[in-house]
Amino acid sequence: MARVALVTGAARGIGRACAVALAADGCTVAVCDLLDARAVAEEVGGMAIEMDVADGDAVRAGVARAEAELGPVDVLVNCAGWDRFAPFLETDEDFWRKVIAINYEGCLRTTHAVLGGMAERGWGRIVNISSDAARVGSARESVYAGAKAAVVAFTKTIAREAARRGVTANAVCPGPTDTQLLHDMAPDAEGMVEALTRAIPMRRLGTPEDVAAAVRFLASDDAGFITGQTLSVSGGLTMA
Repeated sequence: MARVALVTGAARGIGRACAVALAADGCTVAVCDLLDARAVAEEVGGMAIEMDVADGDAVRAGVARAEAELGPVDVLVNCAGWDRFAPFLETDEDFWRKVIAINYEGCLRTTHAVLGGMAERGWGRIVNISSDAARVGSARESVYAGAKAAVVAFTKTIAREAARRGVTANAVCPGPTDTQLLHDMAPDAEGMVEALTRAIPMRRLGTPEDVAAAVRFLASDDAGFITGQTLSVSGGLTMA
């Protein structure tokens, strides 16, 4: 029987690439996003679900619908994210709340909705998309970096709590990745992309598929003894 994967933020970018990669591995994918995800769901032979990860009721309803129509969720990929480049002193509490609600609390909500079932069945994979900003900081991304660092700590804690129940939890930290979100985050996006490309030892931005390859492995049976880990996919921009 095909495993069921639920991917948030899956209408485009890294989330879409994760949905495609998991479907290629035989998963039936619930493609979840606030944006219209029907095209991606059709591409992967899955199911599109409108889901706002900042809304607990919407998350619970979306997970319930996925499980009612596809079956229990075996693989959860938390990819929904949002940010806008700004110095910390130019941000306000409304901005903080939005960044935290999407990037950190979204992971809490989806994990809370599926972890119990995974533990009862004795198998599960949780892969949270964090960011290398969580590991090293990032100018003009103070709140985002903090929220993504919280994702790493949360992932490690879930990994400890769920290890004896057959559930693994790992974080993937992309470096600068060529997505629409990156280009939308700053008015000087072209200059920023050029500067980032020069800074990366491999001299290119990451692609969504680069990140999805790591997610695909961590969601597989082959990664059954890997949990609580943080993996950078950054072309060498950051190194442990």
